[in-house]
Amino acid sequence: MYICVCKAVTDSQLLTAIENGACTRKQLNQCFGVGRDCGKCNKDINVLLKQVIMHTKTHIQQ
Repeated sequence: MYICVCKAVTDSQLLTAIENGACTRKQLNQCFGVGRDCGKCNKDINVLLKQVIMHTKTHIQQ
């Protein structure tokens, strides 16, 4: 699914970048340029980052 239509960036691309160490919106912005043009994707990027962080914390605590 496209997260950033302006830059044609998908959730899969963002997840791969997060898995490879990008853990902030700023880092994702540097990698893909997301959030710079219209800004509509910023909310979805924040949600995606929070989901990954919560998932990671849950696995660490187990």
